[in-house]
Amino acid sequence: MIRLLLLGLLFLTTLNSNEITIIDDNNVSYGALETNQTISTPSLQKVLYLNFEKIPDRVIKGEIFFVTIKTLSTVPNFIDITYELTNHQGLKVLNEIPYREEDSKYYYETFYFLTTSSNAVLPDFTASIHDYNNTIYRETTLAGKELNVVTLNPKKDFANIVANSFELLEYKTSSYDDQHNIVVFVATATDCDISAFELKNVHKQGAESMIESHFDSKIVYYAVINKDIENFSFSYFSLEKNSFVRINIPIIVIDDSVTTQTDLKPKDQSRERLKMMIAGVVSLIIFIFILWRKKYIYSVLIIIPLAYIAYLAIPSKEVCIKVGSEIYLLPVHNGTIFERTSSVYHLQKEGSVKDFVKVKLKNEKIGWVKNEDICTN
Repeated sequence: MIRLLLLGLLFLTTLNSNEITIIDDNNVSYGALETNQTISTPSLQKVLYLNFEKIPDRVIKGEIFFVTIKTLSTVPNFIDITYELTNHQGLKVLNEIPYREEDSKYYYETFYFLTTSSNAVLPDFTASIHDYNNTIYRETTLAGKELNVVTLNPKKDFANIVANSFELLEYKTSSYDDQHNIVVFVATATDCDISAFELKNVHKQGAESMIESHFDSKIVYYAVINKDIENFSFSYFSLEKNSFVRINIPIIVIDDSVTTQTDLKPKDQSRERLKMMIAGVVSLIIFIFILWRKKYIYSVLIIIPLAYIAYLAIPSKEVCIKVGSEIYLLPVHNGTIFERTSSVYHLQKEGSVKDFVKVKLKNEKIGWVKNEDICTN
């Protein structure tokens, strides 16, 4: 009998310590199980409602596009609504966290995608709400839709770019070797996968720097082309015009501009020697003329060709390069680095542009070194 009384008292004590609070017909709070958390019955506590507000009728392979979801919450005060994107096909998700606009009681959530395949399906959007009481509510999922994807049939000069706009800011051309020129250009684009840029029928090419964004992007690019090309061009697909647009770069070789490090042969000294010989012959003729006519006042004329010979004979200025300095392919910050100095280098200076010095390496390659990497002494 005493044991039964003790068991009864223990049962009543347990009920008091695990006080059960009825929140509504389907919600129960267990204070002793987990403080500050309310568990809602998953099958009935739906507080989020989602539907597509904006979805494209068609997309082009390689295009960046957006989808907007209209979200309604029945919870008046909450911290945030988060989304999980799953089961998408033929797409690259560009932002897991949506760009949000609030209008009255609705939230307009915008997601950006890149079309990577001719068959594409939007992801399933699973939304979860987080409130100040750590309440667990039922997740809501909006099923993805299959997209109508159009694959382009581009021309041979297509640069693999689909964009609202693509603008050439500046360009420069210089000699690369006996058969090629190098073109360096800067371009900006909107709503574009700038990393996909690729030219056709060029000897060499590459990106020196790139700013990637699905809104505004920028690229510094170089291409090595044949010397017989007088106008270099490529095309991109304009979403705004719904057609291919050609970009033209007139080839005007600038001696003082960019040059590259590979396939450069040693400077042909025969031309320099020929110039010196011609200047020497001119000096000799003037000297003979002076002796013949005994017009010594013309001796000053000999100074000009002799000074020219002396100028050609002066060796190029050497520069000292610090240990661990980076030698660049092009005079572009954050550009391609093809060598690092393992010791102090004394190299022949070939020229300079802002912030960079052009040098010739011992293997006859040409590179660019930042001014800050030049020895001070």
